[in-house]
Amino acid sequence: MTIQYLTTQELADRIKYDTRTIRERLKDNVLIEGIHYIRPFGGRKILYLWEPIERDMGLHSERDAFAIPMANGGVING
Repeated sequence: MTIQYLTTQELADRIKYDTRTIRERLKDNVLIEGIHYIRPFGGRKILYLWEPIERDMGLHSERDAFAIPMANGGVING
């Protein structure tokens, strides 16, 4: 299986999010180091792994399908 490594900009283009949103809101909250992204050779550069991100986007959509959003950012499962 070939792994697709993406930069932050390439990931942003694929999932239609701003690069700043990925860096500030998704990374380390939704995207987990070692599963969704790596730091090659222990450096500062981040490469995102497309296959786990694509898989988990679908899982979260199914799980939250019956959730009612609340003003404080939480949800109520209906």
